[in-house]
Amino acid sequence: MEPLQAAIRNPALRAIPTPNRNQTDNIHLINRTPAQMARAFNFSAGPAVLPEEVLEQAAAEMLDWHGAGMSVMEMSHRGKEFIGICDQAESDLRELLKVPKEYKVLFLQGGATLQFGMIPMNLLRGKAGADYVNTGEWSKKAIKEAKAFCKVNVAASAEDANFTYAPDQASLKLDPNAAYLHYTSNETIGGVEFQWIPDAGSVPLVADMSSHILSRPVDVSKFGLIYAGAQKNIGPAGLTIVFIREDLLGGAAGNIPSLLDYKVHADAGSMSNTPPTYGIYIAGLVFQWIKRQGGIAEMERRALERSGMLYAFLDGGGFFRNPVRKQDRSRMNVPFTLADSKLDDLFVAGAKERGMFELKGHRSVGGMRASMYNAMSVEGVKHLVAYMREFEAKHG
Repeated sequence: MEPLQAAIRNPALRAIPTPNRNQTDNIHLINRTPAQMARAFNFSAGPAVLPEEVLEQAAAEMLDWHGAGMSVMEMSHRGKEFIGICDQAESDLRELLKVPKEYKVLFLQGGATLQFGMIPMNLLRGKAGADYVNTGEWSKKAIKEAKAFCKVNVAASAEDANFTYAPDQASLKLDPNAAYLHYTSNETIGGVEFQWIPDAGSVPLVADMSSHILSRPVDVSKFGLIYAGAQKNIGPAGLTIVFIREDLLGGAAGNIPSLLDYKVHADAGSMSNTPPTYGIYIAGLVFQWIKRQGGIAEMERRALERSGMLYAFLDGGGFFRNPVRKQDRSRMNVPFTLADSKLDDLFVAGAKERGMFELKGHRSVGGMRASMYNAMSVEGVKHLVAYMREFEAKHG
């Protein structure tokens, strides 16, 4: 396996100086040639960067997992080997997020998008409507899907300012008869992150945490249901994780397919059908990697360092701009625009030449976006800031 691992990782390819935060003005940008791009700085919003240690371990175990004589991808999901992998992944995830015992952890498929429909199918429980907070593109998609099943009360919206802030608690106009309150705690596209947890009163609080789960501590006990697509901070695309309080199981509408009923999955330990086995395996390796790094507290420290560095640069001049209200800025997804949008393609091309990829903003909003998930190094952000400074000096 040595040649394969050598191709996957070569620290010598990243010879950029690593000064402290106060020395970023003196970074001398070193361009990498195409031959030196075995590992890019991947700023994609998802599927996103994974820890190199995880990729190396998966590569080493590809043909033979722990003496089983087969890859995890070849294992029966009913066999003791894979059941052990799945159980360990759930145990590590519960430990990292301090998940209370009265919550089920489900490993599902269909992405967060399928949850937009599964949530009202399961949580309405005879009620006519639900509350939703609208903070951007993913909130809008969840609202649109829910309208097929119930009356949606938009309890608050940031559309009046082009989704550049998170509404506060005082602005929430909650329906006392709502089945639940749903919000997107981090909007991947708009770069808006809730730095607080809404108070839903007596109804269950539901959160889409796809793009910042595992990047900061969260009190799971304040939620009825949390869901997250894996392809950002957890693992590869194809796996979705749901945390659901046990008292919310069993209330699904009677006319839905069985695989859209949370209780079916909970009763079968996420094995009611063949789960995304390799995705669960990689997620388990990521959970173990996070634990080795120092847990969620260390992930939050790094997130603050990375995002703080980029926001400090954005706020220090007028050529690049971030539109989000400062107290609501995302630590994971940082959108920004250039002074002249005609320079966008040139900026993206120059970034690629320097080993930085997926910086182009979402098609719905344009501009640029740097997604900096747990596996993104501080070095990668320093590299980006150095390039932005160079680009501004040349074109500003």
